[in-house]
Amino acid sequence: MIEVTNLRVSFGAKHATRAVDGVSFHVEAEETFGLVGESGCGKSTVLRVLCGLNRHWEGEITIAGETLTPKRSRAFFKNVQMVFQDPYGSLHPRHTVNTTLTEPLAIHGMDRADARVAAVLDQVGLGAAFRYRYPHQLSGGQRQRLAIARALILEPKVLLLDEPTSALDVSVQAEILNLLTDIRRSRKLTCILVSHDLAVISHMCERIAVMNHGQILEELSATQLSSNAAHHPYTTQLLTASQGYDRALVEKLADV
Repeated sequence: MIEVTNLRVSFGAKHATRAVDGVSFHVEAEETFGLVGESGCGKSTVLRVLCGLNRHWEGEITIAGETLTPKRSRAFFKNVQMVFQDPYGSLHPRHTVNTTLTEPLAIHGMDRADARVAAVLDQVGLGAAFRYRYPHQLSGGQRQRLAIARALILEPKVLLLDEPTSALDVSVQAEILNLLTDIRRSRKLTCILVSHDLAVISHMCERIAVMNHGQILEELSATQLSSNAAHHPYTTQLLTASQGYDRALVEKLADV
Protein backbone atom coordinates (compact mmCIF):
# COMPACT_ATOMS: atom_id res chain seq x y z
CA MET A 1 0.00 0.00 0.00
CA ILE A 2 2.83 2.43 0.88
CA GLU A 3 6.33 2.47 -0.58
CA VAL A 4 8.89 5.10 0.49
CA THR A 5 12.32 5.12 -1.15
CA ASN A 6 15.29 7.32 -0.17
CA LEU A 7 13.15 10.08 1.35
CA ARG A 8 15.15 13.20 2.23
CA VAL A 9 13.90 16.38 3.93
CA SER A 10 15.96 19.44 4.85
CA PHE A 11 15.07 22.59 6.77
CA GLY A 12 16.79 25.93 6.25
CA ALA A 13 18.55 27.39 3.23
CA LYS A 14 22.08 28.56 3.88
CA HIS A 15 22.93 26.05 6.60
CA ALA A 16 20.35 23.35 5.93
CA THR A 17 19.56 20.71 8.53
CA ARG A 18 18.83 17.25 7.15
CA ALA A 19 15.81 16.13 9.21
CA VAL A 20 15.16 12.97 7.18
CA ASP A 21 18.16 11.36 5.53
CA GLY A 22 17.55 8.57 3.03
CA VAL A 23 14.59 6.84 4.71
CA SER A 24 13.11 3.81 2.93
CA PHE A 25 10.33 1.45 4.05
CA HIS A 26 7.16 -0.23 2.84
CA VAL A 27 3.78 -0.94 4.45
CA GLU A 28 1.51 -3.76 3.32
CA ALA A 29 -2.24 -3.28 2.88
CA GLU A 30 -4.12 -3.47 6.22
CA GLU A 31 -0.83 -3.49 8.16
CA THR A 32 0.06 -1.14 11.01
CA PHE A 33 3.68 0.00 10.72
CA GLY A 34 5.44 1.81 13.55
CA LEU A 35 8.09 4.54 13.51
CA VAL A 36 9.77 4.90 16.89
CA GLY A 37 12.57 7.10 18.15
CA GLU A 38 13.41 10.00 20.41
CA SER A 39 12.06 13.51 19.88
CA GLY A 40 13.63 15.24 16.88
CA CYS A 41 14.65 12.05 15.07
CA GLY A 42 12.49 12.89 12.02
CA LYS A 43 9.57 10.50 12.45
CA SER A 44 6.82 13.17 12.48
CA THR A 45 8.44 14.85 9.48
CA VAL A 46 8.03 11.59 7.55
CA LEU A 47 4.29 11.62 8.31
CA ARG A 48 3.93 15.28 7.29
CA VAL A 49 5.49 14.45 3.93
CA LEU A 50 3.23 11.44 3.44
CA CYS A 51 0.04 13.39 4.19
CA GLY A 52 1.03 16.32 1.96
CA LEU A 53 1.68 18.98 4.63
CA ASN A 54 5.38 19.20 3.77
CA ARG A 55 5.97 19.73 0.04
CA HIS A 56 9.75 20.18 0.21
CA TRP A 57 11.21 16.70 -0.07
CA GLU A 58 13.23 14.44 -2.34
CA GLY A 59 12.87 10.74 -3.05
CA GLU A 60 10.03 8.49 -4.22
CA ILE A 61 6.66 7.83 -2.55
CA THR A 62 3.96 5.49 -3.81
CA ILE A 63 0.59 5.06 -2.07
CA ALA A 64 -2.02 2.61 -3.39
CA GLY A 65 -0.09 2.29 -6.64
CA GLU A 66 0.02 6.05 -7.29
CA THR A 67 3.42 7.76 -7.47
CA LEU A 68 3.11 10.98 -5.49
CA THR A 69 4.43 14.45 -6.22
CA PRO A 70 4.66 17.33 -3.71
CA LYS A 71 1.29 18.65 -4.98
CA ARG A 72 -1.53 16.20 -4.23
CA SER A 73 -4.98 15.75 -5.75
CA ARG A 74 -8.25 16.11 -3.84
CA ALA A 75 -8.79 12.36 -4.18
CA PHE A 76 -5.50 11.78 -2.36
CA PHE A 77 -6.65 13.75 0.68
CA LYS A 78 -9.84 11.70 0.80
CA ASN A 79 -7.90 8.43 0.88
CA VAL A 80 -5.07 9.48 3.23
CA GLN A 81 -6.00 11.07 6.56
CA MET A 82 -3.97 12.00 9.63
CA VAL A 83 -4.62 12.18 13.38
CA PHE A 84 -2.36 14.70 15.10
CA GLN A 85 -0.66 14.65 18.48
CA ASP A 86 -2.46 17.60 20.09
CA PRO A 87 -6.21 16.89 20.26
CA TYR A 88 -7.00 20.54 21.03
CA GLY A 89 -4.63 22.32 18.65
CA SER A 90 -5.86 20.29 15.67
CA LEU A 91 -9.49 21.36 16.19
CA HIS A 92 -11.00 24.76 15.31
CA PRO A 93 -12.06 26.28 18.66
CA ARG A 94 -15.12 28.02 17.16
CA HIS A 95 -16.42 25.03 15.22
CA THR A 96 -18.87 22.61 16.79
CA VAL A 97 -18.42 18.86 16.47
CA ASN A 98 -21.07 18.91 13.74
CA THR A 99 -19.26 21.59 11.72
CA THR A 100 -15.92 19.81 12.15
CA LEU A 101 -17.37 16.61 10.70
CA THR A 102 -19.62 18.03 7.96
CA GLU A 103 -17.01 20.37 6.47
CA PRO A 104 -14.83 17.61 4.92
CA LEU A 105 -17.99 15.94 3.54
CA ALA A 106 -18.97 19.19 1.80
CA ILE A 107 -15.45 19.69 0.41
CA HIS A 108 -15.41 16.22 -1.12
CA GLY A 109 -19.05 16.25 -2.24
CA MET A 110 -20.17 13.27 -0.18
CA ASP A 111 -23.90 12.75 0.42
CA ARG A 112 -25.93 11.67 3.49
CA ALA A 113 -24.04 14.03 5.79
CA ASP A 114 -26.37 13.60 8.78
CA ALA A 115 -26.25 9.82 8.63
CA ARG A 116 -22.47 9.77 8.18
CA VAL A 117 -21.91 12.11 11.15
CA ALA A 118 -24.20 10.08 13.40
CA ALA A 119 -22.53 6.80 12.40
CA VAL A 120 -18.95 8.00 12.92
CA LEU A 121 -19.78 9.59 16.29
CA ASP A 122 -21.20 6.27 17.44
CA GLN A 123 -18.15 4.42 16.17
CA VAL A 124 -15.72 6.58 18.17
CA GLY A 125 -17.86 6.40 21.30
CA LEU A 126 -19.20 9.95 21.45
CA GLY A 127 -22.81 9.70 20.30
CA ALA A 128 -25.45 12.26 19.36
CA ALA A 129 -25.22 14.17 22.67
CA PHE A 130 -21.82 15.58 21.63
CA ARG A 131 -22.84 16.72 18.15
CA TYR A 132 -23.26 20.44 18.90
CA ARG A 133 -20.56 20.88 21.52
CA TYR A 134 -17.40 22.95 21.06
CA PRO A 135 -13.85 21.63 21.65
CA HIS A 136 -13.54 23.47 25.00
CA GLN A 137 -16.58 21.52 26.21
CA LEU A 138 -14.80 18.19 25.61
CA SER A 139 -12.16 16.38 27.64
CA GLY A 140 -8.80 15.53 26.12
CA GLY A 141 -9.87 12.00 25.29
CA GLN A 142 -13.14 13.20 23.77
CA ARG A 143 -11.26 15.70 21.61
CA GLN A 144 -9.02 12.96 20.31
CA ARG A 145 -12.06 10.80 19.56
CA LEU A 146 -13.43 13.73 17.56
CA ALA A 147 -10.11 14.07 15.70
CA ILE A 148 -10.28 10.34 14.86
CA ALA A 149 -13.89 10.74 13.70
CA ARG A 150 -12.89 13.62 11.44
CA ALA A 151 -10.20 11.44 9.85
CA LEU A 152 -12.57 8.50 9.41
CA ILE A 153 -15.60 10.31 8.00
CA LEU A 154 -14.10 10.46 4.50
CA GLU A 155 -13.63 6.67 4.56
CA PRO A 156 -9.87 6.72 3.90
CA LYS A 157 -7.70 3.74 3.04
CA VAL A 158 -4.64 5.02 4.93
CA LEU A 159 -4.56 6.48 8.44
CA LEU A 160 -1.45 8.31 9.68
CA LEU A 161 -1.18 8.57 13.48
CA ASP A 162 1.27 11.11 14.92
CA GLU A 163 1.62 10.19 18.61
CA PRO A 164 -2.17 10.16 19.05
CA THR A 165 -2.08 9.30 22.77
CA SER A 166 0.98 11.17 24.10
CA ALA A 167 -1.05 14.19 25.32
CA LEU A 168 -3.57 12.03 27.21
CA ASP A 169 -3.77 10.48 30.67
CA VAL A 170 -2.61 6.86 30.91
CA SER A 171 -6.11 5.46 31.42
CA VAL A 172 -7.43 7.44 28.45
CA GLN A 173 -4.47 6.33 26.34
CA ALA A 174 -5.59 2.71 26.69
CA GLU A 175 -9.14 3.59 25.61
CA ILE A 176 -7.92 5.43 22.50
CA LEU A 177 -5.50 2.63 21.57
CA ASN A 178 -8.25 0.03 21.86
CA LEU A 179 -10.55 2.25 19.78
CA LEU A 180 -7.90 2.64 17.05
CA THR A 181 -7.26 -1.13 17.04
CA ASP A 182 -10.98 -1.88 16.61
CA ILE A 183 -11.39 0.74 13.87
CA ARG A 184 -8.34 -0.49 11.98
CA ARG A 185 -9.73 -4.03 11.91
CA SER A 186 -13.33 -3.14 11.08
CA ARG A 187 -12.41 -0.70 8.31
CA LYS A 188 -9.39 -2.70 7.08
CA LEU A 189 -7.14 0.36 7.25
CA THR A 190 -3.44 0.64 6.51
CA CYS A 191 -1.82 2.63 9.32
CA ILE A 192 1.50 4.24 10.19
CA LEU A 193 1.90 5.01 13.88
CA VAL A 194 4.59 7.40 15.09
CA SER A 195 5.51 7.28 18.78
CA HIS A 196 8.37 7.46 21.24
CA ASP A 197 6.49 5.04 23.53
CA LEU A 198 7.58 1.46 22.87
CA ALA A 199 4.59 0.04 24.77
CA VAL A 200 2.19 1.85 22.46
CA ILE A 201 4.13 0.78 19.37
CA SER A 202 4.26 -2.89 20.38
CA HIS A 203 0.52 -2.88 21.16
CA MET A 204 -0.51 -1.52 17.75
CA CYS A 205 2.12 -2.52 15.20
CA GLU A 206 3.20 -5.66 13.38
CA ARG A 207 6.55 -4.17 12.28
CA ILE A 208 8.57 -1.31 13.75
CA ALA A 209 11.31 0.89 12.28
CA VAL A 210 13.70 2.55 14.73
CA MET A 211 14.81 6.07 13.73
CA ASN A 212 17.63 8.28 14.95
CA HIS A 213 19.21 11.39 13.41
CA GLY A 214 16.87 11.21 10.41
CA GLN A 215 17.71 7.63 9.47
CA ILE A 216 16.13 4.22 9.97
CA LEU A 217 18.63 2.14 11.92
CA GLU A 218 16.79 -1.18 11.84
CA GLU A 219 13.39 -2.84 11.47
CA LEU A 220 11.95 -5.23 14.03
CA SER A 221 8.83 -7.33 14.33
CA ALA A 222 6.59 -6.80 17.36
CA THR A 223 7.81 -10.17 18.68
CA GLN A 224 11.46 -9.13 18.39
CA LEU A 225 10.69 -5.85 20.14
CA SER A 226 8.92 -7.51 23.07
CA SER A 227 11.75 -10.05 23.48
CA ASN A 228 14.48 -7.34 23.31
CA ALA A 229 15.95 -8.97 20.21
CA ALA A 230 17.50 -5.78 18.84
CA HIS A 231 20.76 -5.62 16.90
CA HIS A 232 21.68 -1.94 16.67
CA PRO A 233 23.25 -0.40 19.81
CA TYR A 234 20.81 2.54 19.73
CA THR A 235 17.78 0.23 19.66
CA THR A 236 19.18 -1.75 22.59
CA GLN A 237 19.73 1.49 24.48
CA LEU A 238 16.20 2.68 23.66
CA LEU A 239 14.67 -0.59 24.86
CA THR A 240 16.63 -0.46 28.10
CA ALA A 241 15.70 3.16 28.74
CA SER A 242 12.00 2.40 28.17
CA GLN A 243 12.00 0.17 31.27
CA GLY A 244 12.27 3.19 33.57
CA TYR A 245 14.74 5.64 35.04
CA ASP A 246 17.97 4.21 36.40
CA ARG A 247 20.91 6.38 37.50
CA ALA A 248 23.50 3.79 36.47
CA LEU A 249 21.88 3.49 33.04
CA VAL A 250 21.88 7.27 32.50
CA GLU A 251 25.61 7.39 33.11
CA LYS A 252 26.13 4.74 30.42
CA LEU A 253 23.94 6.38 27.74
CA ALA A 254 25.87 7.27 24.61
CA ASP A 255 25.04 9.34 21.54
CA VAL A 256 24.75 6.61 18.91
